[in-house]
Amino acid sequence: MDSSSSDRVELPAAFEDVDIDHLVQLIADMLERVMALNDRIALSPESLTRFHSRSAPSIDILDYLRRIVRYTNVEKSCLLVTLCYIDRICARVPLFILSSLTCHRFVIASITASSKGLSDIFCTNSLYAKVGGISVTELNVLEREFLSAIDWQLMCTREILQNYYVNLVRTHSTDRYTRVGADTSSDSDVEMEGGQTRPSSPDAASRSQQRYAINEASAILMEPGSVSFEQPRPTVEQNMAFAELQQSRDTERRES
Repeated sequence: MDSSSSDRVELPAAFEDVDIDHLVQLIADMLERVMALNDRIALSPESLTRFHSRSAPSIDILDYLRRIVRYTNVEKSCLLVTLCYIDRICARVPLFILSSLTCHRFVIASITASSKGLSDIFCTNSLYAKVGGISVTELNVLEREFLSAIDWQLMCTREILQNYYVNLVRTHSTDRYTRVGADTSSDSDVEMEGGQTRPSSPDAASRSQQRYAINEASAILMEPGSVSFEQPRPTVEQNMAFAELQQSRDTERRES
């Protein structure tokens, strides 16, 4: 048996049955690739949001998600529905960019809101804020901004969540995951939020090269080479300038 076969991990067919750490790894893998692509888009004043940080957090998104799972016991559906929320917001707010400057704050706001809307048991905002590394006041603002961006549409069907799970397994960057009883033909065109479908790649090599683009109707499974950004990554000076702009806007709102 070759090493590639022995390293493969077989996951349950349904997302409800998957180990939560495997689900976290799948989601983090997708988010990392989204950020890598969107970090190449230069910042503009019009794209500045409440979710922007002055600089990218030192903790990577995988460890951040694991921290949230460890201390809040978040449900799998609330983790997975974050992907659906990304698609919904990108459809409603075209200027929104999920990048290394926005991802962490977006994730903690999403999980805070979805846990309240979809779970019987959830934590207080003070705990979510502590786990997320921000103040309670800041989380409250982010939660309101998040709910406004998705038009308070927190609900998502089980079928849509399952489709996201299928696509995450099928397109993981290392191609190390497979689903029990997965039918390649039935998984080749999976319907996503908004009725979008994405064809499967012809082989494992092309699947490992899948890239994601946030500024489309669906953030999931954009084909390789379908989107190209030539703009450079924003500089530290740009980040600081836009952070100062946000601070001045906050000051003006408080004074008005």
